[in-house]
Amino acid sequence: MSFERKNVGEILQLASLEARRLQIVIGPRQVGKTTAAKQAAERSGYPSHYASADEALPPGPEWIEAQWAAAGRLARERGGGPVWLILDEIQKVRGWSEEVKRLWDSGAGEGVLPLLLGSSALLLQKGLSESLAGRFFLHQCGHWSFPEMRAAFQWDLEDWLVFGGYPGAAGYSAFAELWTRYVNDSLIETTLSRDILQMETVAKPALLRHLFGLAAHYPAQIFSYNKMLGQLVDAGNTTTLAHYLVLLGRAFLVTGLSAYSGGEVRRRASSPKLILLNNALATAVNSGTLAARHADPVWRGRLVENAVGAALIGEFAAPGSGVYYWRDGVAEVDFVVRDGRKLLAVEVKSGRPGKVSGLGAFKKKYPKALPVLVGSGGIELAEFFENPGRVRGGVE
Repeated sequence: MSFERKNVGEILQLASLEARRLQIVIGPRQVGKTTAAKQAAERSGYPSHYASADEALPPGPEWIEAQWAAAGRLARERGGGPVWLILDEIQKVRGWSEEVKRLWDSGAGEGVLPLLLGSSALLLQKGLSESLAGRFFLHQCGHWSFPEMRAAFQWDLEDWLVFGGYPGAAGYSAFAELWTRYVNDSLIETTLSRDILQMETVAKPALLRHLFGLAAHYPAQIFSYNKMLGQLVDAGNTTTLAHYLVLLGRAFLVTGLSAYSGGEVRRRASSPKLILLNNALATAVNSGTLAARHADPVWRGRLVENAVGAALIGEFAAPGSGVYYWRDGVAEVDFVVRDGRKLLAVEVKSGRPGKVSGLGAFKKKYPKALPVLVGSGGIELAEFFENPGRVRGGVE
């Protein structure tokens, strides 16, 4: 496809600067990391050498050295001119960061422009913090937004809310069974088995899968860990569940928002609010909702709230920012956003029946908080998804 994400321009801009840096692109599977890397190489006019470490048996560091040498030979054949070295799923390589550091610091392969891609935030960040500090620039390549899916596939908001932001699945959206099978087999199962279970020590794999299934069935809902233990097969303890939720988040599947309490967040004691980072994950697991998606206001309301939460998490990911929720008795605020010194209380108006706003109670407790309504009576949903940063201004 010819659609180009903003990462392409950022990659080219950094490559043009005199100060050399490793460029690393991180994001979920099937969101266009490889496509963006190849588009950047093509636009630059420089040749490229591409290789993927996404194999059943993860390669060792000698694999990186061999690929680096191949790109170096290509550069020498061009008289030392720039050559892109695109290494996909780099986190799968044992000791990848130490080997990249060694080759980079030694100046191996003069004229080589390394562009490293990865789909596991946990494994990549370990290497970046331990070995490559000060040597890299990190590009976040996330799930596709509503404006991107609309521009590339002419989707409307309802399409995006139901089918989410996986461009590779877009061509199957008119065929419910094919779309469901693709998302479950090629995205969910591959991420669970290859990006988590193959790369991490998971004592209870069935529990991790069941935890993901629970989140997919109850998007944007608050669950105590004790309540989870009562619903999950082969349940361990609350510490195990909290750890598995972290693993699911680092694989870009599910995250658990903590409760907000003044200047501190009750991370260990609070019940997490489960947010799927792409609505497609909920729809694929609950495939029976496809036929009746317009007739179930409760499910649509959950999808809307989940999509708002995922958009806020992406928007406020910088240090000093964060997304939480708030609940005090029956009073509840869907999302609380800390943006530097600013505090935002975000209520999602999705038309879901029986929902009671807690903005008034929150304002009494935190008078300086800016209330924000997303949906009916506030920022319209389409406008919010065009630019989630609009909530910074507050809309009451």
